[in-house]
Amino acid sequence: MPPHPELGDGSRVAVMGGGPSGSFFSYFLLQIARRAGLDLHVDIYEPRDFSATGPRGCNMCGGIISESLVQNLAAEGINLPAAVVQRGIDSYFLHMDVGSVRIETPLQEMRIAAVHRGAGPRGMKGEVGCRGFDGYLLELALAKGAHLVRKKVEGVAWEEGRPRLKTQDGSEETYDLLAVTAGVNTGSLKLFEGLVPAYRPPQSTKTYICEFCLGRETIQKYLGSSMHVFLLNIPRLEFAALIPKGDYVTLCLLGRDIDKELVQSFLDAPEVKQCLPPGWQVPADFCHCSPRLTIQGAVNPFADRLVFIGDCGVTRLYKDGIGAAYRTAKAAAKTAVFEGLAAQDFRRHYWPACQRLCTDNRIGKVVFAVTHQIQNWRFLRRGVWRMVTREQQREGGHRYMSMVLWDTFTGSAPYRSVFLRSLHPSFLGRLFWETVVGSRSLDMSSQQTGRS
Repeated sequence: MPPHPELGDGSRVAVMGGGPSGSFFSYFLLQIARRAGLDLHVDIYEPRDFSATGPRGCNMCGGIISESLVQNLAAEGINLPAAVVQRGIDSYFLHMDVGSVRIETPLQEMRIAAVHRGAGPRGMKGEVGCRGFDGYLLELALAKGAHLVRKKVEGVAWEEGRPRLKTQDGSEETYDLLAVTAGVNTGSLKLFEGLVPAYRPPQSTKTYICEFCLGRETIQKYLGSSMHVFLLNIPRLEFAALIPKGDYVTLCLLGRDIDKELVQSFLDAPEVKQCLPPGWQVPADFCHCSPRLTIQGAVNPFADRLVFIGDCGVTRLYKDGIGAAYRTAKAAAKTAVFEGLAAQDFRRHYWPACQRLCTDNRIGKVVFAVTHQIQNWRFLRRGVWRMVTREQQREGGHRYMSMVLWDTFTGSAPYRSVFLRSLHPSFLGRLFWETVVGSRSLDMSSQQTGRS
């Protein structure tokens, strides 16, 4: 019977991917190992340069750091520098055809961070001292003692039960543990087809992200320090947001079969035009991409001496993927140091953290199904708008709908918490009342219009 695989002094660990999952895992692995008296060698394989603008340094993400993650990082001693935070988000604007309403942060603090994942969009101009979030995290991991290998992994095999990596220059290295932190937007997961028979990659869908350069003054005038969220009854569109960042505003769209027509339909909506300068037109050339987003986690994201973390393992549905990377990476690092490297070790001690996300994601699908119904029915949109508007106008008191929407948009709380709060009798009663009153006012307005 082969010995139980464990990390020891001098053990070699490879990390495929230098994004948040890879950096968090490397950071915590080295930190925990040092406390346990272990000296590890960690290589992070990342061919991209996160200090570069455009696709060469971008990780194709909206770039919102939730308030819960900001708090967790601060507790770890990781405080995001001003050069990384392009704008502190202090509120959300909810835009619907029935009206718009500003939702203030519940604790009156600017704790949500809007960041660039790389050094900024392609052709970026006007930004001084801008640093990308991914590059910053990678620097933290390197400061802990990790080594950066700027090579692309083109082959993975087993050598006497240990993972062996081959890069594009033909060099090969064998490790005691391989952490796969490559996202679903790379071809790296194809390397594991047949190599790890029990592993099934996550399911994903296509999104749309683009960056428009408007300038700080213009952004401050029209968008301010708010993230603007749109619930519009546009076919195939499920969610849309405009995120201010320095001189740029990031547009994120979620939906089915997003194409140029859908993007243009969104930009032509009156609710969107009011958030942009009069007469503004989409420039002929701008930074944009259509990345894939995980909507269902992987099956068996682990094997002996191998663990999948982040988007290629299990992440959070739609929101706070970086927060999910933080939690699962830390769980994987603790497992590797304290429990062992066997598949059964990861199943017992790493997989529960993934399962909690999977369970919460199933509840999240219910939450977004309800949100989709609100988009489809005007009387529901009217009820939501009335309820939030009255909550924001009232000093003190419970802000049931405001809190539910805030945590849904930011990803700061588990979907389970959001769902349970939406079942509170006071929430349901108030929503029913505002929906009925709103519907009656709409009917009366229609009757008056007909008589005139």
